[in-house]
Amino acid sequence: RMKILCLVDCYLPSMKSSAKLMADMAAEFRAQGHDVIVAAPDDSLTEPCRQSVENGVTVLRIRTGKIKGASKVVRAINEVRLSSVMWKAARGFFANHPCDLVVFYSPSIFFGGLVRRLKKLFRCPAYMILRDIFPQWAVDAGVLRKGLIYKYFRRKELLQYSVADVIGVQSPGNLAYFRDNGLNDRPLEVLFNWTPLKENAAPPGLRKRLGLNGKIVFFYGGNIGVAQDMDNIIRLAESLADRDDVHFLLVGEGSEVSRLNAVIAAKKLANISIHPAVCQEDYLGLVGEFDVGLISLDRDLKTHNFPGKMLGYMYHGLPILASINAGNDLKDVIEEGDAGLVCLNSQDEELRKNAIRFASDNEFRRQTGRNARALLEKTFSVRQAAEQILSHFAPANEIQERH
Repeated sequence: RMKILCLVDCYLPSMKSSAKLMADMAAEFRAQGHDVIVAAPDDSLTEPCRQSVENGVTVLRIRTGKIKGASKVVRAINEVRLSSVMWKAARGFFANHPCDLVVFYSPSIFFGGLVRRLKKLFRCPAYMILRDIFPQWAVDAGVLRKGLIYKYFRRKELLQYSVADVIGVQSPGNLAYFRDNGLNDRPLEVLFNWTPLKENAAPPGLRKRLGLNGKIVFFYGGNIGVAQDMDNIIRLAESLADRDDVHFLLVGEGSEVSRLNAVIAAKKLANISIHPAVCQEDYLGLVGEFDVGLISLDRDLKTHNFPGKMLGYMYHGLPILASINAGNDLKDVIEEGDAGLVCLNSQDEELRKNAIRFASDNEFRRQTGRNARALLEKTFSVRQAAEQILSHFAPANEIQERH
């Protein structure tokens, strides 16, 4: 029996994929007989910390400055201070709750200082779950230049790698990033994203409320930011404006929402809409109300990315319509599982043809959705991911000797 501390930059009820992933992982660790603490920043608190027990997991929310939904400058300042603020506010809690393992999630890239302190305090190892390679993706997407700010972020990125005893990347292609950057001198492995294979969530009836009954709805759920290049989906919707039976529904929040709403209004597109983010419980139910799951990634990204939203699509048996960056392993995974149709971002006509095939061929759409569910069960189960993480560390009886 181990005591495990999980660090993540947001937690339930946030609908961010990282919140859901780590909640599922914490629940699985507990199901396997371990004691679990989740620590996460929370800008809504009035007190420094708030402790609660949620589904058998101890959750420590720590007051920090606003990160999610803040301006780029405010977010950067508050993220830079993340480790020091969380350590100062919760040092007493950590001292009274020694753990045998720290499992931390990136993004954020600013947990390195906190993890280093926790490892020294607990005398324990740490496992890093690496989902986005930042700042590289920001450079690829044109959001960041290789100047002083980049160099600072890069130092923070390297610090996180240095404090991890094992790093789990999300696709085989990410291993090449470490090799090409001379960083493959540490234990690395592919740790696919995960989800429980059975969850209880009632559909909230969003399809009916939005007047989408009778339409084939292409659904996107999650962050709506620069890396997702949602102009890609707007172009698709515009090209299918003559199809009264098709609608594109985007549910989420992010830096691009206001601008995209203005573009949709300017183009007078009636077949695409952006709905505000919903709570995690409603989100889990609403995915199953729709027909096809959308993935869009900026064409200039060089890193590999398996969006967490894909798991929700597969869980509910939605086929995947993806438009992604060149060389992304996601293409091979989806195509080998016959779980969807994939093209490169910039291949607008192919994307349009793929969307029309899903909209026009009911049996193809349903069979591809069944294949997506089968792929989930084979490759992306939370039990498999938890066992993979724990396999690297000493049995509980050996760990207890350190305390």
